[in-house]
Amino acid sequence: MKFGFFLGCQIPFLKPEVEASIRKVMSALGVELIDLEGYSCCPTWMSVPSLDLNAWLSISARNLAIAENLGVDVVTGCNNCFSVLNHARYLLKDEKRKFEVNRILSKFGKFYRGTSKVYHVIHVLSDFVDKKELKKKVVHPLKDLTVAIHPGCQLLWPTRIMDVKEENPFYPEKLKNLVEMLGAKAPYYSRLDYCCGAGTSVAYIDYEKSSYFVLTKLESMKEEIEPDLIVTPCSTCLIQIEEMQKKLKKDGKINFEIPVVYYTQLLAICMGIPANEVFREESAKIILEVIR
Repeated sequence: MKFGFFLGCQIPFLKPEVEASIRKVMSALGVELIDLEGYSCCPTWMSVPSLDLNAWLSISARNLAIAENLGVDVVTGCNNCFSVLNHARYLLKDEKRKFEVNRILSKFGKFYRGTSKVYHVIHVLSDFVDKKELKKKVVHPLKDLTVAIHPGCQLLWPTRIMDVKEENPFYPEKLKNLVEMLGAKAPYYSRLDYCCGAGTSVAYIDYEKSSYFVLTKLESMKEEIEPDLIVTPCSTCLIQIEEMQKKLKKDGKINFEIPVVYYTQLLAICMGIPANEVFREESAKIILEVIR
């Protein structure tokens, strides 16, 4: 099983430990990740997509054309890249747009056909990897652990642009099932599908609004399920919830902090991969204290 690995910008620059966890668990599960040599930014929302439609679609199409030339579908661990690339694929079903994009790409020796689909890491683990094989790899199952799952908005909506999707995005099951496969409980809480407050750069523009989203979500988790851990498959949500919890605590709006991990980091530990290979030193100590 092979996929073109679209890393994006945020994970390699800000969360290389997440990249390490994705590479290690995929390799252990028999999924070959092929690096897409020469890829660029997806480009992210609030950048080129907000300014120039043809430029956005040409950049996304160029990235997808690299995978097409390798004959593979794309997998990414970034919700933002997943959303942007799938939106581009959806819009490029319009033949007039596709023709214009290929006119631009021809100047760079590229051609977009639309043959490579775009999946998220969660989709590969949930829909492509044999669940019995995945369970066999879990040598340290989680016991007596309650997890608050946070899929992130861009993994759930809009479903019409996705090749793999949740049956009901208001009650998403894929991440929940993957967490429960590790032995933890992942109960529903009323703000499960709520935004983390980082979308469309709100976190950089309006602190009050952005922090309100995180505070509302944290209060829902705390009051309704009292989680030991928050698990997300989104690097943006991971950073937002981690950093905003510290600010909210400093401002006296909460008196707790719940550790946050990316799903494949937790899976890696359950598979027996040393924590220091998929976490930074300080985070590894905190997470190991929580799950032991």
